Amino acid sequence: MALAEQLETLAIDIAREAGELARRRRTEGVAIAATKSSIADIVTEADREVETLIRARLVAERPGDGFLGEESGAERGTTDITWVVDPIDGTVNYAYGIPAYAVSIAAVRGEPAPDRWEALAGAVFSPPTGEMFHAAQGAGAWLDDSRLTVNAEASPAGSLLATGFGYNPATHASDLARVARVMPIARDLRRIGAASLDLSYVAAGRFDGYFERGLQPWDHAAGALLVEEAGGRFTRVALEDIPGRPLFVASGAAIFDELLTLAIGP
Repeated sequence: MALAEQLETLAIDIAREAGELARRRRTEGVAIAATKSSIADIVTEADREVETLIRARLVAERPGDGFLGEESGAERGTTDITWVVDPIDGTVNYAYGIPAYAVSIAAVRGEPAPDRWEALAGAVFSPPTGEMFHAAQGAGAWLDDSRLTVNAEASPAGSLLATGFGYNPATHASDLARVARVMPIARDLRRIGAASLDLSYVAAGRFDGYFERGLQPWDHAAGALLVEEAGGRFTRVALEDIPGRPLFVASGAAIFDELLTLAIGP
C-alpha cells in the first residue's frame, strides 16, 4: 500500500474514534473552556479532550511525525510528515446543539505551512450523520465507499454556493460585500459554520462552490485535498485590505475563475 493510502487509513480510523468521543460528550452536555480569536469564538472541553485523543493515537502509531492542531499548536517531528488536525470543526454549532460539526485530520509532507506543504491524505468525519469523507493523493476522494466528483458543469439556474464569516465584527462588512458581489451567479447561499464540511460538500457535488476568508490551516487541510481529488480546484489568495486573512475558493472548473474574480473584487 502506498504511503498516502496508509496515512488515509490511519486518518479514517482516528477520525471515527475521535468523532464518537465528541458525539458522546455532546450528549453529556458541553462546557465552555475558553475563547479564541474573540469572545464569540469558543473552545469547549470536548475540543481539548478530542485533540488529546488524536495526538495520543498518532504518537502510538507514528511517533516521529509532527503535529499541527487547533488547540495545542505546532510541533515538528523527525519525519517529513505533519498531521494537521481540527478536533471539532464547527465548535459553536457543537456548543449550541446544531448537528453540523466534524473532525478533520490531514497528513501533509514538507513544511507545515499551506503554501509549502504537499497534502497526502485526509479524513473529515461528521459524527451527527456518520459520514466519512476521505482522500489520498492520487487515489480519489470518497464518501465512505462511494467515489466523489465535483459538479463539472454550471447550472443555468445558478450555482449553489457556501461561505462563512469570521468571528471578528470588524471583518463582517467586507464579508457581506463579498457575498453581494458573488450573488449574481448564485442560485442560493448556504452558511453551515464548518469549513471542512463545506469543502467536503463541494467534493461531493452538494455545493457548486465555496468561498471564505481567514481560514486556518486545520480548517482546510483535509477538505482542500478532497476537492482536488474529486476533480475540483482550490486556491488561497492573499488580499491587502486585512493582512493575515487570505481568501479561499473551491469549486469545479466550470465556475472557478468567475467565482474567484467576484470573490476577490475590485
